[in-house]
Amino acid sequence: MITIRKSEERGRVNHGWLDSYHTFSFANYYDRQHMGFRTLRVINEDCISPGRGFGAHPHRDMEIISYALEGAIEHQDSAGNRAIIRPGDVQRMSAGTGIVHSEYNASDVDPLRLLQIWILPDRASLTPSYEQKTYAPEEKRDRLRLVVSGDGRDGSVTIHQDAEIYASLLSAGKQIEYNIGDDRHVWVQVIQGDVTFNGKSLMTGDAAAVSNEKHLEIAAIADTELLLFDLA
Repeated sequence: MITIRKSEERGRVNHGWLDSYHTFSFANYYDRQHMGFRTLRVINEDCISPGRGFGAHPHRDMEIISYALEGAIEHQDSAGNRAIIRPGDVQRMSAGTGIVHSEYNASDVDPLRLLQIWILPDRASLTPSYEQKTYAPEEKRDRLRLVVSGDGRDGSVTIHQDAEIYASLLSAGKQIEYNIGDDRHVWVQVIQGDVTFNGKSLMTGDAAAVSNEKHLEIAAIADTELLLFDLA
């Protein structure tokens, strides 16, 4: 079964400095039909004005992944981590027993666009931790590049959950295939572009939830960037 989540169906909040689209219920956006998918709890597409951002605030018991699309994120946290996250980077912060962090647009001139992804951990009260890796465009070109996993294989960022995230930059006219394991579920998020997904049309901001399927075919009508989540 494939269920399409259209871009315009997402929740949206615009605070002026922050224009955010919520795929699942988040903060003041509540939709009981869209509380998450399996262990995937949050996909927020945030557009942040130059020099603005989220001040220091706490989290606990969540795997938080930042995926920069345009611009650069300036990160600081109470564990002493300081970093700049740019397109191609994948950052993972395990909030565990509790961590305070801030995320700002690192530029006073250019806007910032990113995906903020939350995945539920496989257990509570983990020791907070941080990891960041960079994946060149060539690693994702016309293929699915594993960037997040529960075991850190193939140079992926490690999370505390039986979940995998693949990134792809799919050229117009190219096709990729993906076989789904037994008792696994898939979420596909189109960041930008135009694809057919097992014959269904997905465009910028659209997503698809997949259960009880064995094989996926994704064909690019236009140049496309997407993420594929493989979830227990």
